[in-house]
Amino acid sequence: MKEKVEVLISEEEISKRILEIAGRINADYKGKDLILICVLKGGVMFMCDLAKRLDLNVRLDFMSVSSYGAETTSSGVVKIIKDLDDSIAGKDVLVVEDIIDSGNTLSYLLDILEKRGPKSIRLCTLLDKPSRREKDVNVDYVCFEIEDKFVVGYGLDYDQRYRNLPYIGVMELSDQIGEK
Repeated sequence: MKEKVEVLISEEEISKRILEIAGRINADYKGKDLILICVLKGGVMFMCDLAKRLDLNVRLDFMSVSSYGAETTSSGVVKIIKDLDDSIAGKDVLVVEDIIDSGNTLSYLLDILEKRGPKSIRLCTLLDKPSRREKDVNVDYVCFEIEDKFVVGYGLDYDQRYRNLPYIGVMELSDQIGEK
């Protein structure tokens, strides 16, 4: 199986859009402390770049969840692999995701976080695939809306590879690249 990656969103486009989203977040949370919760592993590059552009008192925390196990399709059962280090009770929280497609795992995660009593909870994603949505999730900040394509780079992976690409690329898999 051969792999080919074509640039979908350039490093420059990503940087520009993150700066714009950070401006909106700065305005929305002016004078407040904010906890950024990164959903690992894919969201880490995005969250770090976003955090560097926020003019707020920011704390970073991380969660890892899975609904796949060793399978390639979701089991529908969400498992917390790594939970938050600190309480979010009474705090303003921004969940930072790499990509939202079906919304199933994120809907479950947001429900768990809401039960922990944050003052507010909002959602920020680098990529949104609304055509794949199965569960309604309110996304407050979207950098890019994309079509239903398999993407890698800038934290997103294929078999734990390609996360380090500085851009978002469309992955094509085939026995012979160029065949459809």
